[in-house]
Amino acid sequence: MAAAKSTPTDSLSFCLAQLTAAAGEGLGGGKDTATSETPLGRALLALRTRHVKAAGGIERFRARGGLRPLLALLRRAAAAGPAPSQGGAGSAPSSVESAASSGPAPSQGSAPSSASPATPSPPARLRKTLDLALSILANCCTEGACRAEVRRLGGILPLVTILQCVKTDSIQNRTARALGNLAMEPESCGDIHCAGAVPLLVESLTACQDSQCRQSVVRALRNLADSPQHRLALAQQGAVRPLAELLAAAPDPALTLALVRALLELSRGCSRACAEQLSLGGGLGPLVGLASHPKRAVREATILILANLCAQGLVRPALGNAGGVEVLLGELRRRRGLNGASPASQQPLVRAVCLLCREAINRARLRDAGGLELLMGLLRDPRASAWHPRVVAALVGFLYDTGALGRLQALGLVPLLAGQLCGEAGDEEEEGREAASWDFPEERTPERAEAGSFRSLQSWLISEGYAAGPGDISPDWSPECCPPPPEPADLTSPTSLRTPRALRPPGRSPTASAAEEPWGREGPALLLLSRFSQAPDPSGALVTGPALCGLLAYVTGAPGPPSPRALRILARLTCNPACLEAFVRSYGAALLRAWLVLGVAPDDWPALRTRPARRSQHQHRELGEMLLQNLTVQAESPFGVGALTHLLLSGSPEDRVACALTLPFICRKPSLWRRLLLDQGGLRLLLSALTRPAPHPLFLFFAADSLSCLQGLVSPTGSPAVLPAIPLDLDPPSPCLYEPLLGPAPMPAPDLHFLLDSGLRLPAQRAASATASPFFRALLAGSFAEAQMDLVPLRGLSPSAAWPILHHLHGCRGCGAALGPVPPPGQPLLGSEAEEALEAAGRFLLPGLEEELEEAVGRIHLGPQGGPESVGEVFRLGRPRLAAHCARWTLGPGQCPRKRALALVGLVEAAGEEAGPLTEALLAVVMGVESGGKGPNLD
Repeated sequence: MAAAKSTPTDSLSFCLAQLTAAAGEGLGGGKDTATSETPLGRALLALRTRHVKAAGGIERFRARGGLRPLLALLRRAAAAGPAPSQGGAGSAPSSVESAASSGPAPSQGSAPSSASPATPSPPARLRKTLDLALSILANCCTEGACRAEVRRLGGILPLVTILQCVKTDSIQNRTARALGNLAMEPESCGDIHCAGAVPLLVESLTACQDSQCRQSVVRALRNLADSPQHRLALAQQGAVRPLAELLAAAPDPALTLALVRALLELSRGCSRACAEQLSLGGGLGPLVGLASHPKRAVREATILILANLCAQGLVRPALGNAGGVEVLLGELRRRRGLNGASPASQQPLVRAVCLLCREAINRARLRDAGGLELLMGLLRDPRASAWHPRVVAALVGFLYDTGALGRLQALGLVPLLAGQLCGEAGDEEEEGREAASWDFPEERTPERAEAGSFRSLQSWLISEGYAAGPGDISPDWSPECCPPPPEPADLTSPTSLRTPRALRPPGRSPTASAAEEPWGREGPALLLLSRFSQAPDPSGALVTGPALCGLLAYVTGAPGPPSPRALRILARLTCNPACLEAFVRSYGAALLRAWLVLGVAPDDWPALRTRPARRSQHQHRELGEMLLQNLTVQAESPFGVGALTHLLLSGSPEDRVACALTLPFICRKPSLWRRLLLDQGGLRLLLSALTRPAPHPLFLFFAADSLSCLQGLVSPTGSPAVLPAIPLDLDPPSPCLYEPLLGPAPMPAPDLHFLLDSGLRLPAQRAASATASPFFRALLAGSFAEAQMDLVPLRGLSPSAAWPILHHLHGCRGCGAALGPVPPPGQPLLGSEAEEALEAAGRFLLPGLEEELEEAVGRIHLGPQGGPESVGEVFRLGRPRLAAHCARWTLGPGQCPRKRALALVGLVEAAGEEAGPLTEALLAVVMGVESGGKGPNLD
């Protein structure tokens, strides 16, 4: 087969030579009669079909200097027609990242040629030359080096001129494609804007009928929207409305994809002009319909456009009418249901749904479409913590929707809101004024209208006789000069917690004036909680452990002064009689006292948590006492007395214990607390519950505080005696009567020795030993064999335990011998020599020694050197007197609340399942009943 015959156009040098010659001589050139084509036409055709499309062809074309003559040729073509307007000429490079990508060249099939009636069509030869030259340039501009050189050679202005002068669809198509490729460079994009290409592209979009041309123009507009400034410029020059109108005309699939991609870029950071044009162009309905398009790219782009449009309040009602609420909710629900969906894919939808909550009509649609459940799911999701402040702010829109509030309360909103008070702030950006609710659009009254209103008021005052003439009306009355009224003082919050007022950012609270009170990150949550607290019976939602903990954590842990709204919520709850039983059942009153008055938060128990120094503990104490006083007023009212009596006598076991524990905090009438706690067994009920599983994490702390308060109520003027809090070695010691028997020359001489298991012999006097104890009297002076022995064995007794016994037998009282077997604080008493000595004192019938040893144990372990951990150790010895010592130490006046509670914990652990001794010891101390003494008359 013969090889194909080579032609001159196979050489790139020949084609470049023809191009250079045409650029210098003109667009026509001599016609080749054999081919009916000009050499320039053949060269351009070869460049487009062979040289540029070959691998590396574009780079070779640029390196051989082909762009300069190609642009000169286009510049000559542009000069053949009227020059474009230079009003926007100049260069304003913009250094931003390109948001578009180059597209493939449109097919070169025949396209209908439609020309503008006002502009005659160019000659066929010129049109063909332009077609080929523009196609070559557009293909070259798909590479970055060529785009930069075209900009350097000034190739943008000729393209804009051609776009203005030649209204043929094919020429417009290739020019728009070349501009779209050039716009991929930020600097070139700015130059295209400054050259005035945007209005020409918009005109071409509305005039041409070819789908390929429209796609190229749409792509050029999309690539020109590479920055917020350029997107705003495009919207202000009317580029959005034609796109929306084309979309509403149901174009072919390729054009539809191009349109939604362009609208997606133009709607990023959606401006007011963009939203208005898209709505006026009838694009909302088609966009909602395209959200279910079978093609994923169209569907996802459309949904993001709808989400972007929600940033403009003026279009949100129309968007809701078109069905956008249901579409966005469904897509967000679908994405949250995907296990692999990233939070970033949900973020624009969450923002859009929250913005839709700002209009009443959309809130109704959102509620009916299950949006409340979706928002609650977001609040419960820890992965969505960055969006929680935005979601809470969106729920403020339902503040006066009773049905929605009831649904939100049933879904558990209140504890989530309470948890938000002290949470971390989200990283969401602040919305501008244009995102504010369109239910209350801003009134923009011209200054002349304001002045006219003032003149009308002036005329009416004169006509009605309120003023004799214009001179009687001060100019300061005008709207421009009238000062704002003084703000009323805040009478609802305690003076110690009053905070300076601050202006609220616009659009943040729909229900309060801008200068009512500070509006911080916690403002929306507090507003919703305040609304819930105004219900006739808010106890089920707000008087619960999580809700109260959230409010108290905010009040005591806010970095600055807490919002007065939080204080009003707490005051409102404690003043509501319907909340009294809930405060009792949930241990709310005890929590208020522990957290505010005593300064012990749940996180501080049992181990103290490291936290910054509290500068306002005194203020918190005042607030706590005020709230407890409110509860006292409710408890001592006839309704409160009946409620507490019913709760204590007929409530569940848990409620009865909670009532008994709470009564000392909120009851001050002796007749009431005596009847409920003493006569009707409330105190014994509380004491018996100490050794059962705790119904509350702070139950033992609350119980210790409650018993201490009750002790103060029973004995308001005096308290049970507490062991002296001084070291024993400071007491003057009594003389030792046993020491003379131990010297080398004992006086008197011992007539008896006791033999211990260790072999140690201890001297003794038979008469003194027999007199001190009935046991030794029978042993040493009775009919037993030991009465005739000089060496009497004492079995099961160590030297340390025997030492205080020998001293006591010889009359020593307070000489310090009882301290010998007692270990120091921190060491266990069970199994120690002190326990052995106590057991031996009981075995040898020495009650005085038992009392002296118990006092020694109490002085060492329950004295200044001892701590709450020693109380349980002492109680484990099982001695009634020591149990009383432990109870007095625990409930003693002036005791630190934390140490008191820790001591009670130790007592409960030491008591185990045998609650009787502990109950009796605590009961005796609370009632002021001393061993062998008389307590108050309980009748």
